[in-house]
Amino acid sequence: MPAPPRSRDGRPGSPSRPLARLVRSFVVRAFALTALLAAPLPALAIERGLSDFGAGTQAAPDGTAVDVELVLAVDVSWSMDQSEQAIQRDGYAAAFRDPKVQEAIFDGVNGRVAVAYVEWAGTASQTVVVPWTLIDSKAAADAFAYRLTTELPDRERRTSISSAIDTIVPMFAGNGFEGLRRVIDISGDGPNNQGRMVTAARDGAVAAGITINGLPLMTTGNGFSWGSIPDLDRYYSDCVIGGPRAFVIPVNDWSQFPEAVRRKLILELAGGWPIDQREVRPVVRTDARPPTDCLVGETMWMERQQRWMDDAR
Repeated sequence: MPAPPRSRDGRPGSPSRPLARLVRSFVVRAFALTALLAAPLPALAIERGLSDFGAGTQAAPDGTAVDVELVLAVDVSWSMDQSEQAIQRDGYAAAFRDPKVQEAIFDGVNGRVAVAYVEWAGTASQTVVVPWTLIDSKAAADAFAYRLTTELPDRERRTSISSAIDTIVPMFAGNGFEGLRRVIDISGDGPNNQGRMVTAARDGAVAAGITINGLPLMTTGNGFSWGSIPDLDRYYSDCVIGGPRAFVIPVNDWSQFPEAVRRKLILELAGGWPIDQREVRPVVRTDARPPTDCLVGETMWMERQQRWMDDAR
């Protein structure tokens, strides 16, 4: 029969002190982990993947002067398939490798810009794919382009342009850069259908000194995709963009996307860059057209929900 356990002083029946300390340490860590998991999470965009593989940049000294602080906000909702989302990533990557885009960056007042890349969908789906990155050389621009091709995009549900704007606006505070301009560039294939009114989010961003430009993806052609509207360019012009020199460049076919991104980035990054404005193809405003319904996406979603309820009866 084995002898009972003894303590260090030789008394039988009590566990060793190292074992007791191990048990106490386990209990303390378990309680700490429980408290951590129970704590509410901050409402911030998630950083994923690429920063673990060197996608970030060394922290810039506070107040680093740049010509523009630019956030590229790209729609990854379920209305686009993975090949279309890959076209977006590849289009932005190709644009940052483009000599004209790089020339626009380096010929600015400061010769450098700060750029971040965010993917968004519904109210709880905003992901920082590439965090704030200083682009001040060809090597830096090429590296930013490479990072965009390193990870596949996610696909998420719903479309909340307003939540994308509300998530991105705080990213400008304390990012280490001081830009002559602050710009959010939003691309998407449908109107806002979740979250607060997109016009309220836009007005808040503009009041904070941020310009919002738009790249509406009108790529369904003569077909129909749920959540799309025929005049998405007008919706973006009237309901999404805002701020000094804000503009819209519509994309009517995926084959146009790379060139549209290139033109748009040159306009955003260069400021006074001498671009033929006829290339921009801005949305034409006319007094004869009916006013744009900035709640059209929310209305479509409510009607869809009602049909589901009727079909379930």
